[in-house]
Amino acid sequence: MFTLLKKYEKIMIQSLMIMMAAVLGFATIDLGWLIINDIILPPFFLLSVEQLLDIFGLFMLVLIGIELLETIIKTYLTQGKPHYEVVLSVAIIAIARKVIILDLKEVDSLSLIGIGFIVIALTVGFFLMKSSQVHDKAT
Repeated sequence: MFTLLKKYEKIMIQSLMIMMAAVLGFATIDLGWLIINDIILPPFFLLSVEQLLDIFGLFMLVLIGIELLETIIKTYLTQGKPHYEVVLSVAIIAIARKVIILDLKEVDSLSLIGIGFIVIALTVGFFLMKSSQVHDKAT
């Protein structure tokens, strides 16, 4: 029974990897289309702040997708290793995307404080993780 579940899990992971790769391909095509449309429409080769934020947001979304695909590959295809580093990296990239595309005129101060605490918590967590890895290698 356990081997049957492991085979099913492997099939599901491979399916997720294929679907994530397809979504990343479509998102990259969409990003290219957005950039081309923004450049060729008048005024030519000039982008507004809103257009830049859209492009950066989609670009960061593609990067997050790549990190998620890497997470699926590293986490589920390599067994016996801790996978928290990849998860923290994806979380840091996701919150960085949120900060980059954030419109400060429309966000209340409590949300900014919350985002700040998330950034600090992820940074401290990443630092502790890295320092524990250095400590583990030294012993």
